[in-house]
Amino acid sequence: MSANIVEHDIMDRKIISVSKKRQITIPLQFYKHLGLGNEVECFLEDGRIIIQPLHREPSEFSVEILKDLVSQGYSGDELVKQFEVQSKNIKRAVTNMLEEADAIAAGEKEAANFDDIFGSED
Repeated sequence: MSANIVEHDIMDRKIISVSKKRQITIPLQFYKHLGLGNEVECFLEDGRIIIQPLHREPSEFSVEILKDLVSQGYSGDELVKQFEVQSKNIKRAVTNMLEEADAIAAGEKEAANFDDIFGSED
């Protein structure tokens, strides 16, 4: 292994703290180098947490919203207006779900079980 590779690995490595709320601060040099915005994608891979830039593809929700609005007879400017409204509703719903998941994870709220959601067949 060459000295350049070892030096490169050390230069790209930072140890960061995790807050009591499980939050971390991404080092500025990493943030700038990756061109991160307000959101990132986070997933587990081989025992590691991977945080990478979020590349948004046309959402499945977007396609479904458009199909639904077209089936309702919307077109032109009214279609665009209704699409914007529905897209904001989806974003708000996802934000609410994430906040609820955080509250459950923090023990501030009890998680729903199967019967809570679908009811029991007593």
